[in-house]
Amino acid sequence: MRHTWRWFGPVDKVSVRDAAQAGAQGIVSSLHHVPTGTAWPADEIAKRQKEVEAGGLTWEIVESIPISEDIKSGTGNYKAHLAAWQETLRRLKTAGIETVCYNFMPVLDWTRTDLRWTTRHGAKTMRFDLIDFIAFDIHILKRPEAQQDYEPNLVEKAAERFASMSESERIAISRNVGAGLPGSADVYSLDELRAHLKRYSGIDAAGLQGRLVDFLSEVAPVAEELGIRLCAHGDDPPWPLLGLPRILSKMEDYEAMLSAVDLQANGVTFCTGSLGARSANDLPAMIRKLAPRIHFLHLRNVRREDAGTPCSFFEDEHLEGDTDMVAVIAAVLDEEKRRKAEGRADHQIPMRPDHGQEILDDLTRGAQPGYPAIGRLKGLAELRGIERALSHQDHGMK
Repeated sequence: MRHTWRWFGPVDKVSVRDAAQAGAQGIVSSLHHVPTGTAWPADEIAKRQKEVEAGGLTWEIVESIPISEDIKSGTGNYKAHLAAWQETLRRLKTAGIETVCYNFMPVLDWTRTDLRWTTRHGAKTMRFDLIDFIAFDIHILKRPEAQQDYEPNLVEKAAERFASMSESERIAISRNVGAGLPGSADVYSLDELRAHLKRYSGIDAAGLQGRLVDFLSEVAPVAEELGIRLCAHGDDPPWPLLGLPRILSKMEDYEAMLSAVDLQANGVTFCTGSLGARSANDLPAMIRKLAPRIHFLHLRNVRREDAGTPCSFFEDEHLEGDTDMVAVIAAVLDEEKRRKAEGRADHQIPMRPDHGQEILDDLTRGAQPGYPAIGRLKGLAELRGIERALSHQDHGMK
């Protein structure tokens, strides 16, 4: 695997030099300051490349080019936004960047109720508490249809939880749920969130799947011609939220997306954390089925706190949690070996140690939630150790 590291630019409390010292071979980044729906300026792409290179690495993967709500809902200026997305691909190719991760989650990206929850040994990590989320949906956001979306016993527990919350706790949950893309300064107010939800009224899962296919039908041929790999990130968490459909949560969703636009450029960001929160997902089996179209890997682990879906969960250590990371990496190495035998130039699949617990000096650094220095260093070292051990007998793997 190619070991990469997410970097949020000069504002990141974890430097590129830190990433290099942690063992990263390349950087994953984005231009968060460029407004969504506009093409990335070539000089801004070059500027970010120089910033990365000053730290001793190169910018290898874009995560992500945001997809506007206009595109996802098929409203407003979606045609102009599509053209800007295509133009950004062309400029990235000119700059030598050939892998682009994106997500198609409406309104919210990954969603957590607590961004710094304390674990049993004092580390800080991100957590999704289902009851807190339901309490937010019904009693803080006051979404009209919310109560109908949950089992009666969960509604009752959420009412009790809300009644016990302090005002500061209610404000914190609203801020955490309303946060925008990682690295972005966007945080939705309750009124802004309600307005965004309203534009998806009448759009069900089939409708959103249709919008994804429409999007890919426009951008994947451009990517194919350029030699760029597009990687769709899964839903996080992998179930509907706030009445919004989620369409990349399980194997059938990815199969439908890949078959609808059957181009090699149309591929997958396989995130073991996002998909691992859904108990029915068999991650090693999914990797084996999706293998030829996996262009990027996010390796992290979550611990489900309840049975079934949806559930509460938290970001566990990389080798703990409910995902068998050894089996996952073994499946990835099998695919890399197969690609190498075929002579594929992309036989080495890039990965990054996704998220991480705040430990040791991370606790006072104040980095982006989920993206500490030492917690990710520890995760990368553990994942790299598994990879080295599993590939030890195959001297042909590099």
